[in-house]
Amino acid sequence: MEKNSKVYVAGHKGMVGSAILRRLTALGFTNFVVRTSKELDLRNQQLVSAFFETEKPEYVFLAAAKVGGILANNNYRADFLYDNLQIQSNVIHASYSNNVKKLLFLGSSCIYPKMSPQPIKEDYLLTGELEPTNEPYAVAKIAGLKMCDAYRDQYGCNYISVMPTNLYGINDNYHPTNSHVLPALIRRFHEARFSHADAVTIWGSGSPEREFMFADDLADACIYLMENYNEKGLVNIGTGKDLSIKDLALLIKRITGYEGDIRFDSSKPDGTPKKLLDVSKLQRTGWRHQTELEQGIRLAYEDFLSKQSIKEQELSKA
Repeated sequence: MEKNSKVYVAGHKGMVGSAILRRLTALGFTNFVVRTSKELDLRNQQLVSAFFETEKPEYVFLAAAKVGGILANNNYRADFLYDNLQIQSNVIHASYSNNVKKLLFLGSSCIYPKMSPQPIKEDYLLTGELEPTNEPYAVAKIAGLKMCDAYRDQYGCNYISVMPTNLYGINDNYHPTNSHVLPALIRRFHEARFSHADAVTIWGSGSPEREFMFADDLADACIYLMENYNEKGLVNIGTGKDLSIKDLALLIKRITGYEGDIRFDSSKPDGTPKKLLDVSKLQRTGWRHQTELEQGIRLAYEDFLSKQSIKEQELSKA
């Protein structure tokens, strides 16, 4: 990519899209085209086609998606399947129809089998059953990466797919029921601290192990691959390190300053018991993550606090 290349970041208001846009800007890129979901409904094929015909982006980062935690994925199964299939199909096909030079598709590590060998290699895709609670989202993401490969095979399109591990960071979603585990814990421990709650109850046993990556590191990896990687298939993006949900909770408890107890509700589902990506393929390209977990959580908590401050100011003016 040249610094003046026209770049479309789909989903630029979300955590991943905003991180990509922020990183591109820091690197000196200047020619962006973006639309909010209110300005452009990516589920609408006609609107997406018209947008691409008018704007003619040269490079596309497809970070737009309907996302959520275990509860949201399980309760809105049809929405997660339909919305994500529509979004990615429309953007990928419109990119082909309008001669986009290169597209990067962002998937999710939930595409891999629930009981996949650890660490998870890219070759383990479609070798076993998916985790039932987020199967519709995973099926949509698998369809997206296969669509990228199919357009490469049939039309010669330079479309690549990346599979990030669990993400957190600036501009994360802290919704009380629809957020992922790390931002949800930040919010719950913060609220428990200031409400002087005796304990924080966490879903599951606390034993599942998860890998977490700071979103700005993911953005850097995506841009690196956009400029240096041109192969079929997918590339895992992660840190290569994991920890238990219990240890994560203890770390967030310390960072937020909460002094009460932690209780685990083992009647609630744990999800996949262990999910650690094999990132050797990515590391062979020359890229490694920079932000360690405690540093990243502190940055995320600062961002959360800044948003809380803004909300409090808005309420005081109302």
